[in-house]
Amino acid sequence: MFSVTVRDHIMIAHSFRGEVFGPARKLHGATFVVDATFRRPELDDDNIVVDIGRASERLHAICGGLSYRNLDDEPDFAGVNTSTEYLAKVIADRLAAAAAAGELGPGAAGLTGIAVTLHESHIAWATYERDL
Repeated sequence: MFSVTVRDHIMIAHSFRGEVFGPARKLHGATFVVDATFRRPELDDDNIVVDIGRASERLHAICGGLSYRNLDDEPDFAGVNTSTEYLAKVIADRLAAAAAAGELGPGAAGLTGIAVTLHESHIAWATYERDL
């Protein structure tokens, strides 16, 4: 299995509902390093997994759409606890839609999976992996 990973980051504000979140139930900020890994069993005709430039641009656009926002105020996230795990899924799903729409180039048709990891800190992170 081959893979290529591109990186960006998001800076958001949000709060949580539920006793399990303790003080994080109050509005707080978070900065995440975002890694998006694209997988395929064989390289394409150009011997690449995916166009790194296009993958980077698309990840940057997705991260830009989330950054500098209070997610509590965003209609897409109404009533949702925007946990690290949940946000990894949101970004992975948006990247999968971009691949399906041809936004990652024609070679992306051979992708079989995407994994998105959000690094909360140097000691904690969460990943969501999905098949394509």
